[in-house]
Amino acid sequence: MKRTALIVGAGIGGLSAGIALRQAGWKVRLFERAATPRELGFGLGMPPNAMAALRRLGIADVVVERGFIPTSGELRRMDGTVLKRAKLAPSEAPGGPLVVAVRSALYGALLEAVGLDAITFRAEVIGFTASGERVAIRTQAGDTAEGDLLVGADGVGSVIRRALHPSEPPPRPCGLIGVRGASNAVHQLGDLSAILYLAPGLESMLVRSSDTGIYWYLSVRRQLVPFDTRDPSAIVAHMSPHMDPTFRAVASNSHELRFDELVDRDPLPHWGEGAVTLLGDAAHPLLPHTGQGAAQAMVDAVSLGERLRGAANVTDALRAYERERLPKTAVLVAQGRRTARVMRTMNPFVCAIREVGLRLAPVELFLKLYVRINRRAGTDVTRAA
Repeated sequence: MKRTALIVGAGIGGLSAGIALRQAGWKVRLFERAATPRELGFGLGMPPNAMAALRRLGIADVVVERGFIPTSGELRRMDGTVLKRAKLAPSEAPGGPLVVAVRSALYGALLEAVGLDAITFRAEVIGFTASGERVAIRTQAGDTAEGDLLVGADGVGSVIRRALHPSEPPPRPCGLIGVRGASNAVHQLGDLSAILYLAPGLESMLVRSSDTGIYWYLSVRRQLVPFDTRDPSAIVAHMSPHMDPTFRAVASNSHELRFDELVDRDPLPHWGEGAVTLLGDAAHPLLPHTGQGAAQAMVDAVSLGERLRGAANVTDALRAYERERLPKTAVLVAQGRRTARVMRTMNPFVCAIREVGLRLAPVELFLKLYVRINRRAGTDVTRAA
């Protein structure tokens, strides 16, 4: 009989784990607190390690077909002053091109591969118990389920992480708030694939995410919004007058907006115990400045599947998975913090140095850093792909 894996959370990480474990010969059951499967139309950048993971999951071609490969971009000040312009043919990108896709397109491809019959919706998991080699979850509604393995893929506020590490402090704000949006005003970019804006305490990007859509985000230091709000429309209305006409045109023609308080957590000394482990943001929430959040969840999933394929001892396989993934993701957590500090700085001297460095540094240098990050973050997937 097939062994059963219980996966808490049916987001990108949970669905990826479902596919990888099924490929490894496991029966999978996913539990999602939401009533229906839905992802908003925000974009995701998928670097080479993410695409390697998607190839292992068997859906890379579908995602590429639904996405967009950026080939040109500009770095601008808030007022539209162009500081740098760069072009790159996809064939020139070392390690493979960056693919940008609407989040719902990636989610849809993963969902199709897992199948709705494997997911229980309206199932808010509130805890688990382990006995010998078996583990059982319980939901808010009082339902239970048993399996041979439990994977907590339930995000930055993970219930499974809290049960495993009850003394750990909650996630802490990193001093930045963000607004994400989706727009169909692709004509506003002209011949560009993306525009990055930098200013003291502010970072924003507009990027093509499909033939007809733009994904954009605005990340600002909390102090730049002089009122306490979680309303993304109010934040955009406050910041837009300071931005150039291109940003204002795209933001004003957006059909979806989302507010996020960017939070941070210290790396754990260990992720799981017994037949229980963590994955994705539940294990290692990454600040968006790494560009690796979704990628690392998928890499985790592939690594987990490989470790459990034919494993005689589930506990040993899980600890091996954690030893493989924990140090790599801890490096990315630290990298995200460093980048966030640079991006949120209001120090005029530091901002001036940042601007000069970005203007003068050759594109080849950024490409080398890009490849280095991907190799460090996804070696276990790309070597086996």
